[in-house]
Amino acid sequence: MKKWAFVSDFDGTITKKDFYQIVIDKYFNEGKDLYNQWKSNEIKDIEFLASVFSSINQEEDTIIEDIKSIDIDEYVPTFIKNVQRSNGDFYILSAGTDYYIHHLLNHYGVDGVKVFSNEGYYEDKNVHLHLDSSHPHHSERYGIDKSKVIADLKKEYEFVCFAGDSEPDSHPAKLAHVTFAFAQLQDLLKSLSLPCINVRNFKEIERYLREKNYLD
Repeated sequence: MKKWAFVSDFDGTITKKDFYQIVIDKYFNEGKDLYNQWKSNEIKDIEFLASVFSSINQEEDTIIEDIKSIDIDEYVPTFIKNVQRSNGDFYILSAGTDYYIHHLLNHYGVDGVKVFSNEGYYEDKNVHLHLDSSHPHHSERYGIDKSKVIADLKKEYEFVCFAGDSEPDSHPAKLAHVTFAFAQLQDLLKSLSLPCINVRNFKEIERYLREKNYLD
């Protein structure tokens, strides 16, 4: 069994703004009504995202430039390298799509990170999702069941950390050995009486891991 892994959500955790919000703000004003339907549970998370991502109507070069413009926690690339140098594996676990995640990782020169997310591809001026209902990690609501991914990783690693910021992240938080909670996830986990470490950035996470001797 391997020593440890760090698993992080992407939108709102590594990035400072969700990609769907960028699309709505720039190209899909009607998405604001769709957002309200999603938040009132009239439509599923994956239905909301699929509709937004397929309403961009831009050439791929433009979409990639939009992805590259997404602000991230500037310490994340260094944090990932420090995890890897300390015999840890870094994973991204996202209910968005790997399409923009890979583009942003490449933009920042991040290597050696496996991405668990909904498969995405560019076609006809939009980003589309390929969902496989037979996949062992499939979720009808999110496209990917984050808790199933964490459960599988716990079979490989002695210690699994998780970081997230919103409702979908409350499910893997129940299984991770340690959860680092950003933003609204903090109050949500408190309401569920689930233990977590409240943080604002990855430097605070690194400080904790050094104190626990997981980082060299």
